[in-house]
Amino acid sequence: MTISLYYRNFMFKLYGRKSSFKKDPESAIILINEIQKRKPVVFLEVGIYQGVTSRNVCELLNKIHLGKFQYIGVDIFNFELNKEEFTAKHDRISNPFKRIYFNFIKKNRPDSFLGVKDFLSKFKENVELHRGFSENILPILDLSKVDFCFLDGGHSYETVKNDLIILTNKMKKNSIIMCDDYDQVAFGVKRAVDELLNTVTSIENLNERLVKITV
Repeated sequence: MTISLYYRNFMFKLYGRKSSFKKDPESAIILINEIQKRKPVVFLEVGIYQGVTSRNVCELLNKIHLGKFQYIGVDIFNFELNKEEFTAKHDRISNPFKRIYFNFIKKNRPDSFLGVKDFLSKFKENVELHRGFSENILPILDLSKVDFCFLDGGHSYETVKNDLIILTNKMKKNSIIMCDDYDQVAFGVKRAVDELLNTVTSIENLNERLVKITV
């Protein structure tokens, strides 16, 4: 089933793929609202999963900037490599038509590197995908032009802390980092974010799940 929500003439779509925003449209609205307010030209997403947020962000930035934007995505593209870092994801494709489509027609899992790359191919001139752990990829990226980062990668305290140290040191002043799953107490997002309190411009809870850091 396709679920869409409208916000200021923008439709957030699920594209028949899995996304935690399906059960939490409020957070999707908050993310879209922040992007529309900030109008980032260079957007970084750490943790892509099946690319639903990625595609919506590209659609929105394309609309805002008339095609002149850059999207950078980082993911391991293999949930099994480090599944203890992530909140529960149900990777089994239960819909028989989707199973046929992804397994026999597309021949790519929707969360694989090639699956996401194909899904974002409409914006291939704007999209830059990196496969690997954030601790290895973020240090080699030029983050000085990134306006907005949606951080939803590994959720352990060590991983989030390391990602935030890199991002806050390399992103430009007044850029935004939005962290997902701040409310997941079994993981380390909240602890890592709270430790930044005296080292960044501001930290703002947008709802229970999302927190916004102004660098």
